[in-house]
Amino acid sequence: MFPTLETDRLILREMTKEDAEGIFACFSNEDVTRYYGQETLEKIEQAEKIVDFFSKSYSEKRGIRWGMERKGTKGIIGTIGFNAWLPKHKRAEIGYELHPDYWRNGYTLEAVLKVISYGFEKLDLTRIGAVVFIENKASNNLLEKVGFQKEGVLRDYMYQNGKAYDTYVYSLLRK
Repeated sequence: MFPTLETDRLILREMTKEDAEGIFACFSNEDVTRYYGQETLEKIEQAEKIVDFFSKSYSEKRGIRWGMERKGTKGIIGTIGFNAWLPKHKRAEIGYELHPDYWRNGYTLEAVLKVISYGFEKLDLTRIGAVVFIENKASNNLLEKVGFQKEGVLRDYMYQNGKAYDTYVYSLLRK
């Protein structure tokens, strides 16, 4: 059964087809996809495929992705979770995005802390990694704030709009 997580202001829950609109609102916004390594969505059907991808990834134990919903408000404002989940090696990479209407309110920090805790306590992870565009100052600052250590640069690692970008690679180890 898919786990639902709760923070002070958020419910982190399984996404369904009904969340395609919220996903589309995020991934059709160039401010969101600019540092994402994914092209900006143009059709709602693409968002529906993302819901399917997240669901399949969880059922195959390759990842887990929650929809972020504000308590008392229907509809997701972003997503967060683990990609490249390898239970055998007790590691995964964290990823997240939030609609710009909700930036700079601490929602991502709140969700990241909860998901990290879940990863170490419930998924028995030893290492949580992150790969972030060097230019993505907000995400780099957030990861460092919660204790991630920068391990190095992956050169020409991610493509966005046909151009290669360098990324930082981070890790947080279970204490």
